[in-house]
Amino acid sequence: MPEAIEKRGNAAVRVSDSDVAELLAFMCNGEPYAVSLGTVHEIVIPPPITPVPRSKPAVLGVCSVRGELATIVDLRAVLGLVPSEDTSKCRILLARLPHGELLGVRVDEVRQVVRLTSAQIEYSSQTLGSELTEGVRGIGRPTQNEVIVILDLLSILAKGCS
Repeated sequence: MPEAIEKRGNAAVRVSDSDVAELLAFMCNGEPYAVSLGTVHEIVIPPPITPVPRSKPAVLGVCSVRGELATIVDLRAVLGLVPSEDTSKCRILLARLPHGELLGVRVDEVRQVVRLTSAQIEYSSQTLGSELTEGVRGIGRPTQNEVIVILDLLSILAKGCS
């Protein structure tokens, strides 16, 4: 199994790939967030979105992605943040649910894929206790001075649609 070298303090430590999580980092309201790369089906530039009457407040509406209908959720609304307008940097992270439905979440800007070792991730049960907001998996620390909130994409989508 391939190994990576990670620097911890002044020592270099070998870390196997099984200990590395690949996350898609993005911005929302000026703060860094990430989701597991494996849950993201596709990243798209927001197509025209048709509002759905009497839908949940977090649901922006529906759109067609290559002929397939997708429900789009505003991450800002799910997180209780101030809504924003679409900008040229906005993207939609699409996820396919186990039963085949296509859902998307609009984020302010997609940044990059981040690889974190298990030592760089503090899962919610370790950091935030039992009164954790649903959808937050934990905190990632790619560098000593940087913190990324790791979200569960499928939980966020479910929360926005329910």
